[in-house]
Amino acid sequence: MVVDAVCNGPGSKQFDVISESGSHVLVDHVLKKLLRAEQDDSHHRSDSALTPANYTFTLLRTEIDGGRPVYVLTVEPKQSHGLLYRGTIWVDAQDYAVVKLNAEPAKSPSFWIRNVQINRQYEKAGDFWLPRSDRSETKVRLGGVATLTIDYDDYRFVSTEAIDSPAWQVPAAP
Repeated sequence: MVVDAVCNGPGSKQFDVISESGSHVLVDHVLKKLLRAEQDDSHHRSDSALTPANYTFTLLRTEIDGGRPVYVLTVEPKQSHGLLYRGTIWVDAQDYAVVKLNAEPAKSPSFWIRNVQINRQYEKAGDFWLPRSDRSETKVRLGGVATLTIDYDDYRFVSTEAIDSPAWQVPAAP
């Protein structure tokens, strides 16, 4: 599945499916369900945000990742919520941005799923840390192991000239 994702700030994600192939069961019941969950989550980001309100953090160590110093922390959700996870995160020591995470959902998404391991990598693009790739391995009760790989690329940013245009300006208070 190739998807064009547009994010216009917090709480605003839109997905347009460009192409899809393969099993219709997988596309319709797994991939499209993931897109809907991601879009719904963008409207309720505080419920799943990586904050002390949702997680307990424990510093494990510091190390170098990609030539940059990082803090390695465990994250434990404070609730068993479907969009929260437990595992390990690597946080850039200079930018305080998540560089990568290895985790599992706090709550199993389905009876049919025994275990899900999520590995996400981020990369710095200008001043922003953005997802580079996701790889999830799911152990299905009756079906073995399913692997989902998501590669993020072709990020495009709105220019500062566009942001300075009248359409982006906040009206002055009366």
